Amino acid sequence: MNGVRHFLLALQFFTRVPVTGRLAGWVGFSPAMLRASAAHFPGVGWLVGAVGAGVFLLAQAGLPGVAGAAVAALLSTAATVWMTGAFHEDGLADVADGLGGSADRARALEIMKDSRIGAFGAIALVLALGLKIALLVVLAGQGAMAVATALLGAHVLSRLAPLFLIRGLPYVGDQGASKAKPLADAIGGGALLVGVLYALPAAALLLLAHPPLQGVASLLACLLGALYMAALLRRRLQGFTGDGLGATQQVCELAIYLALAWQA
Repeated sequence: MNGVRHFLLALQFFTRVPVTGRLAGWVGFSPAMLRASAAHFPGVGWLVGAVGAGVFLLAQAGLPGVAGAAVAALLSTAATVWMTGAFHEDGLADVADGLGGSADRARALEIMKDSRIGAFGAIALVLALGLKIALLVVLAGQGAMAVATALLGAHVLSRLAPLFLIRGLPYVGDQGASKAKPLADAIGGGALLVGVLYALPAAALLLLAHPPLQGVASLLACLLGALYMAALLRRRLQGFTGDGLGATQQVCELAIYLALAWQA
């Protein structure tokens, strides 16, 4: 039952899905539990991806053509952003502000703690959301189910990538205020295995539902996105922050869509 409690805590932490009343009392909370819940981040991705896929399929069914696909992609993206409270997008904006210029490590960390969004953050958000919608429209040319499976696979696999950062990099965020503070201690191999088990069906879905070249490329793109973010955070910050984990999820999600939409 601990696994169920940890999954529900991850759901509460990373989405707007309400876990309240007696259920919240049963789930409980502690820093150790939140650390254990990290294993279930990819599991939360299944739910977020399913919402995005469902909204796209419903909208596309009543809105034909390229314009309809664009509206469906916009609605789907809006649904996933609302469901997660723009949690990961906020991380992307903060990382872009902190690392977009030439600030040193201390200044970059200070900028990332600022709740105000700067030019780099705003540009990163516009580009990321615009690219996401555009790539989903391109994928819609392969059929609505191509978009649905892409959303499912990308939301799961992109949430596995941050687990490897938690495992391999030290935490360098604000120990006093950050939501990611309980994740400061590296997760164990067992938790990482649970995350991988969530992700394996998502990887199989991308490989089976898309052309072989694009399917394999999407997995490699996710891996490269994670490696790039790990190298960037290590070089500029000497470790990860909560914002860095959110930015990694966004980069890997976009990398998957790009690989699936690419026509060799």
